[in-house]
Amino acid sequence: MTDQSSQPRPQATAQESSQQSTHQSTQQTSTDQGLGSTTRDLIQNIIGLIAARLSLAALELSEARDAALLVIALALGAFMAASFAVIALSALLVVLTWDALGWRIVLILTLAYAGIAIVLVKQIRRIIYAGRLGLPATVAELKQDSEVLMRKTRTGGSHDAR
Repeated sequence: MTDQSSQPRPQATAQESSQQSTHQSTQQTSTDQGLGSTTRDLIQNIIGLIAARLSLAALELSEARDAALLVIALALGAFMAASFAVIALSALLVVLTWDALGWRIVLILTLAYAGIAIVLVKQIRRIIYAGRLGLPATVAELKQDSEVLMRKTRTGGSHDAR
């Protein structure tokens, strides 16, 4: 009888060993899946973040392009009208003052137009150096994203539990 009771015992031990092995592999697999899931979530979040920022940049660029084209068209029209007005006024001034000033009226008009051009160029440079032609909202969001990613990198990339 002891022989019969000893035979089922090794089989039971083999079953227990198999169950323990299966339990350990299940724990290992769930740990691997948790790490894979966390990595996958992180990658999806980064891709979503990049997509959102690209959408914002595209929207701002589209709006900036439309506004720039409108400004350019209006500026060209205004420039042409103002040029005709200045030419007509200059011709009138030359005709009216030629007897009194002679060629000096041409010099006076040239200096006046050069002064106006210098003032306008300085204004243009101020606008450019102030960064008003850039994409301020997109740049601010990208800077904020960069800071968040750098903080996560420094802290070891801790991921919030869900």
